[in-house]
Amino acid sequence: MTAPVSHVSQQQAARMLRISLRQLFAWQRAGLLQQGDSFSLRDLARLRSLRSLRQQRLSTRAIRNSLDAMQRILGERDPLDEAGTVSTGSRLLFRHGGALLDPITQQLAFDFEADVCRACELQTWEPARRQQAEDQAEAQQLFQQAVRVEEEPGQVEAAAALYRQALQAWPRHAPACINLGTILYNSGQFQSAEEQYRAAVEIDPDYALAFFDLGNVLDELRKLPEAIAAYQRAVHLCPRYADAHYNLALAYERSNERRRALRHWMHYVRLDPISPWATHARLQARRTLASERLSIVTRGGKLA
Repeated sequence: MTAPVSHVSQQQAARMLRISLRQLFAWQRAGLLQQGDSFSLRDLARLRSLRSLRQQRLSTRAIRNSLDAMQRILGERDPLDEAGTVSTGSRLLFRHGGALLDPITQQLAFDFEADVCRACELQTWEPARRQQAEDQAEAQQLFQQAVRVEEEPGQVEAAAALYRQALQAWPRHAPACINLGTILYNSGQFQSAEEQYRAAVEIDPDYALAFFDLGNVLDELRKLPEAIAAYQRAVHLCPRYADAHYNLALAYERSNERRRALRHWMHYVRLDPISPWATHARLQARRTLASERLSIVTRGGKLA
């Protein structure tokens, strides 16, 4: 009996999936595939996903940027394994937490495709359950409309009104809470934004993005201990959430807890080493390390 093949060469993979070696090498250079002359069965599955995205006319750079951003939200899990993808023009969205998420802009939209199958069951449900499903469907439609309106110039207030209508239809609509909170935050209405973000984390206590947004608004309101707690929850839920590490480090710095900040500066640099903020994070880490060395040398007025 012949043992099953566990690896294939680059040439075999390209032939099997009908892609060019040039494209395969480009994905390797971009870090979307492991370097090497052979691929495992899991690598082939990833290649199929990348081929599908490329067929939707998404550039390698757009795919890489979206995957990196989604990786920071999911943590250790692979976005191509854990979250289904949907392309909208040049943007890549991921199915996550019952919604579609653009990981770069952090905009949320409900996944209507996933809800279609459930719609067929409505007629078999008891009246109370059917009414609840209809309320949720109405909220989803209003939310999707709000997302489209918000993308149009000068229509932020109209979008906010639609988010509020969605929440009237279904108060436990966490994505509407988050998006409405972000509109309020950007307009300087921090206390109202806090209310929306707190509602979102109550609805979904395992959603890192909601805790990150809550931390941001608490920081603006000078509620630093509460902001730190929110950021801590975000990085606990998603250890690879680079932006949450960065903001948590900033909050620790303002609390004069430089040693605690150091850990998160270092995390941020490892997770997002080429971002514009990585230089600042490295500088802060170096300053803290230098000051810590000096404090040890002069402890008690004597050399240690």
